[in-house]
This record gives sequence, C-alpha cells and structure tokens, in this order.
Amino acid sequence: RVKIYEAMEAVILGADELDMVINTGNACAGKWDAVRKEISDLVTATPDTVHKIIIETCYLRDEDIIKASIAAMEAGAEFIKTSSGFAPAGAVVGDVGMIKQATKGKIGLKAAGGIKTLSNVLSFVEAGATRIGTSSGTSIMKEVR
Repeated sequence: RVKIYEAMEAVILGADELDMVINTGNACAGKWDAVRKEISDLVTATPDTVHKIIIETCYLRDEDIIKASIAAMEAGAEFIKTSSGFAPAGAVVGDVGMIKQATKGKIGLKAAGGIKTLSNVLSFVEAGATRIGTSSGTSIMKEVR
C-alpha cells in the first residue's frame, strides 16, 4: 500500500516514469501471484505513466529472474530493470539476454548497475537492453570521441 500511495503522490507532483522494486522476499519464496498483484496495482493506480519494475537480479536464481520478468510483463509494466543500484551487484549481460529471451522482447529492458564503459554499454545493448542506467555517462561519452 505504501508503494502505491507514494507512486500516486509522485505522479501528482509531475512524475511520468516510476521505478518500483519488487518484493524480493515474495519472489524468493515463489509467491508470484503476490509479485504480479503488486505490479498490477501500481500500473492500475498510475495510468499514463511508464512503469520500470526493478527485479534486483543479483538476489534471484535464473528461474526466478525469468518468473519475475514474466510477472512484470503480464502485469502491464513497460520496462524491467535489472538493479536499483543499491544491491551488492548490478547488471549481468547473461541476465539481460535471459530476460529478453523470456519476454520475447515484448517489454523494454533497462540494464542498470555497474555499467561504466562504452564496451559495457555495447554488450548490454547487444544482449537486449533498450535502456542503460549508468552514473558514468560523461566518461562513456568521452570514449565515443
């Protein structure tokens, strides 16, 4: 409930995109209906908003990454995001490829966490990322020159 309330407040204040971390405890426990419902409740409560669902891939087994990604897609989210940046590890190229394959490219995919070089960016895009989250944008752009 608190996540939904905060999301609605953010939209009232002008947000047009929202990031929400799934309940990792529910995901690790296999409570996929609860995960899907939380995402669906967010999407329903904040229409006309881009919803990026953070699944914190470093905490999940491969099969749970796939299930979390499918849950986000089925619940109506526009993007799956690999990491919030606060977890101990960030994006992994193999995870991005696995998510793209599981969702058949029907949902956007934001690779985030630990992406620091142009080579990293290109690897993630090749694996299926449609957005990149990085705090190293300036140094990456210098590599382009």
